[in-house]
Amino acid sequence: MATEEEFEVETMEFNKLLLAVDDDDDESSHRAFNYACTLAKIYNIPLGIVSVLETGDLNIYQSLSPDILSERRSEISAHLNTYVEKAEAFGVTDTEPIIGEGKPAQVIMDEVVPNFKPDLIILGSHDKHGRGHLGSVASEITRFARQSVIVVR
Repeated sequence: MATEEEFEVETMEFNKLLLAVDDDDDESSHRAFNYACTLAKIYNIPLGIVSVLETGDLNIYQSLSPDILSERRSEISAHLNTYVEKAEAFGVTDTEPIIGEGKPAQVIMDEVVPNFKPDLIILGSHDKHGRGHLGSVASEITRFARQSVIVVR
């Protein structure tokens, strides 16, 4: 291992970004989106935008109703398409919407990351009661991801 005197600064590059947005938390998602779009545009790299339908938030009736599930999927799809359109209008050239279902951190880490293969994950984190605590999804992803993670506040 090189000592500080022997260490040389090297350019660090990312080749694929994954942004996780929460359709229930627009404020933190918007800040993270702005940051992700800025990086994707400057470095001209692909940006995946994932949102997860939290099936645990649905009651039994809702989870068994195909119409309600279909409606929620359509809402999330429209939400993601709006992000994609805004990213492209900003100048991001390669944007992909990704929808998952289940527990967000688990779906992102077990399904989305292995399929999309990002080398940087970008998340927003909301302030609760004026404190800068990480939300449960951001906390779990930062704890277990093998990729670099940036939490935008």
